Amino acid sequence: MLRHALAALLSMFAVATPSFAQQPAPASPDSIPEPALAAGEADAEKPRRNLFPYFDWNFGVTTFHIGLGGGFDVATFEQDEDSKEQLTMDPGVKLRDFRFIANGRTKLKRLTTWQIGVMWDGVKEDWFVRQTGVMVAVPEIWGNIFIGRAKEGFSLSKVIQGYQIIPVERMTFTDATIPILADGIKWLGYVPDKHIFWNLGAFTDWLSEHQSFASYNYQFALRGGWAPMESASAGKLFHVGVNLRHGQVDNGELQLRSRPESNVAPYFIDTGKFRAESTNMAGLEAFYRPGAWMFGTEYYWQFVNSPETGDPMFHGGEVFASWFITGETRAYNTNGAFFKGISPRKTLFEGGPGAIEAVVRFSYSDFDNAGVHGGEFWRITPMVNWLPPTTPASSSSTVTACWTGST
Repeated sequence: MLRHALAALLSMFAVATPSFAQQPAPASPDSIPEPALAAGEADAEKPRRNLFPYFDWNFGVTTFHIGLGGGFDVATFEQDEDSKEQLTMDPGVKLRDFRFIANGRTKLKRLTTWQIGVMWDGVKEDWFVRQTGVMVAVPEIWGNIFIGRAKEGFSLSKVIQGYQIIPVERMTFTDATIPILADGIKWLGYVPDKHIFWNLGAFTDWLSEHQSFASYNYQFALRGGWAPMESASAGKLFHVGVNLRHGQVDNGELQLRSRPESNVAPYFIDTGKFRAESTNMAGLEAFYRPGAWMFGTEYYWQFVNSPETGDPMFHGGEVFASWFITGETRAYNTNGAFFKGISPRKTLFEGGPGAIEAVVRFSYSDFDNAGVHGGEFWRITPMVNWLPPTTPASSSSTVTACWTGST
């Protein structure tokens, strides 16, 4: 019943067509759109208010910016008797990650940016290289070419910077099925007068064979769509996209698992390791932003080439509504086709409340099919997010309540 309800919500959302005024709404001074896409994409976003100017230098041949970020998770749980029979969830405090990022723009005639990222993973208790590479603007083909380690580009919620995900945590389905990083090349394009965007990537594990995220020998990902808008930073915006993906499974063995949208909790979704040759994925995403409100949905299907288990098919997605009580509008990066971090109208440091956002979200995942039994999961989460300062890596979020079900 839940899957049918979510499918109906997705259908209703996808057919809704917004109307746009002829004159764009005025841009908020807190959310001026970036003129170009930089290496690192969403992770390269700088704060709209520069509170720490000494983190920027210009060495002539290149600019040099240092960014720092960190995340802590605090959670407690209340379980009913049926839930306790399946597993125990203990409250806890966990360091999620701590990262250093350096990036800049070279003095080359053609717009060229670079980024180096290193992160301490609090879950695995180890350092590893995050988004690192070079982005070159190629206006002749309406876009940018990136070479290095980055997100594949599949799924808008997966592309958004981890500290700025709208419902705080990514949905279980894409968390289980899409590696967080990959090494390869991407072509990111945007045609302004047509409002068409795309992200085409090819990746391999030559350099990341032993990294925890390297679950594929190679993969190809395509994300493309249409995003008409009054303005990237204010007014109405409608975004609709299609995602396609193919990958050859590393060492012929696949395991899909995810926590229940809480980094402190144990894994709820877990297929265990099973024989598989390759996977194909497809999905839709749609978002509507009429100002301080935002409505969004994504839904995906994964088809696994696994003769031993009967070629299972898994599916899942989410639908949410968000409202900035303090009036902010979430800006949009047209070149990367993703929503940017929020800068409050008046930060806590300026005597204001920061940005306060109310969100309600429903997510669903089904990993029970054919000979694989990874679990079925749903969750309804109303929450209030508070972003007191202005830096993209600084925010706090409070989940006021949630209802979760799984089998």
